[in-house]
Amino acid sequence: MTLDFSLSAEQKQIQADAAEFADTVLTQVADAMRPHHDPESRFNAIKPFYEQMADAGFITALIPKEYGGTAFTSLEFCLSAEELARVDINVPSAILSTGLGLDAIINFGSDEQKTEFLPQFTDSTPRLAGIAFSEVGGSANFDSNVVGTGVRTTARLDGDEWVINGHKQYTTNGTGWDGAHPDLFTVLCTTNPLSPISEAAAMIVVPGSTPGIEVVGMIDTMGHVATPSPMVNFTDVRVPASNILGSPGDGVKIAQSSFTWTSAPIAIACVGRMRAAFDVAYKFAKTQQRGGPTPVIEYQNAGYMLADLKMKIEAGRYLALKAADHYDKTGGADREIANIAKVYNSELCVQAVYDAMRLVGVESYGGTDNALSEIMADALCFPIYDGGNMGVRRRQLHELMKQEGYDPLALRDGKASVYRT
Repeated sequence: MTLDFSLSAEQKQIQADAAEFADTVLTQVADAMRPHHDPESRFNAIKPFYEQMADAGFITALIPKEYGGTAFTSLEFCLSAEELARVDINVPSAILSTGLGLDAIINFGSDEQKTEFLPQFTDSTPRLAGIAFSEVGGSANFDSNVVGTGVRTTARLDGDEWVINGHKQYTTNGTGWDGAHPDLFTVLCTTNPLSPISEAAAMIVVPGSTPGIEVVGMIDTMGHVATPSPMVNFTDVRVPASNILGSPGDGVKIAQSSFTWTSAPIAIACVGRMRAAFDVAYKFAKTQQRGGPTPVIEYQNAGYMLADLKMKIEAGRYLALKAADHYDKTGGADREIANIAKVYNSELCVQAVYDAMRLVGVESYGGTDNALSEIMADALCFPIYDGGNMGVRRRQLHELMKQEGYDPLALRDGKASVYRT
């Protein structure tokens, strides 16, 4: 028996279609954002491109077929994501954040909940969803069982309604288009602040039009500049009691599952940004002499740096695709390779872009072409968002390895590692 790393004809077509879309549509994003100097304006500037992604089926690809979608596998999603992220990170991040907002419904919602909330995202309009996860003051220890810590946003049952109060930040897509809020949030909260999170954490679906939701601030990030990170207050927000996904106490595993899904796409997005950096450095080395007698690529040092960059890209791609394939084969049950891929590729991306900048020199920082400095600003975000590598991802790997029955060879054998449920 042999391992086969080749893609099927259908997978190659998905990859080619995404590359064509990136080259014909997403190449225009940078110019559209450039006149705008605040994150919300930049976000609104990418709406036409998000609409084109919706028309091209990138949103319906998030939705199961039985609810009107086309249901890409994680591997198929990653084949697209690498090509898209090679050109632009902002519009694909809005799509990914919509998927993150919907993932909890897709994987933990009842048939009735899925029927209510998912079909609206299959009509090729630029609908947005988001997850309201991060608490003001940080959420690295969101799953802490010490009463009074972890998740602080509350959901109180009042008759047949949940009443939600709390303050969230880094709520990607949380402004909606032109401040109208997204179509829906999935909100992580506690149903009893006096109980351990393992008994009270809950994920509740909140339509964006619900009264009491207010964007009270905006965090202007140095990279992903059109990916808004709003601070959102929920004040006496009332939704039907039936909007809870699962039961109180299920919120931690639901959140962990959602961020497991995002891991492979983020890992492959890092590969896309590394490719963009390599392209700049390679063109520079092939065309620039920098006052010398031959192009820079003729010098051994430059050639070796390019070789090292290419190694990072290839290694990162196969790790990300392994994580995606493993997610598909285990039904998302395993979180080890997901965390490994997100941590490793995000930190590899920063290193690779820095190496490209070292090769090009000072003009990569402040010269006539700032492409590498912009890619670096994007790269620096990857290790610290979507579950920071230190506060969340490495901690989860550490906890996994402490568990009785942990199998260090599970990934080699294509099995799910032991993980808490």
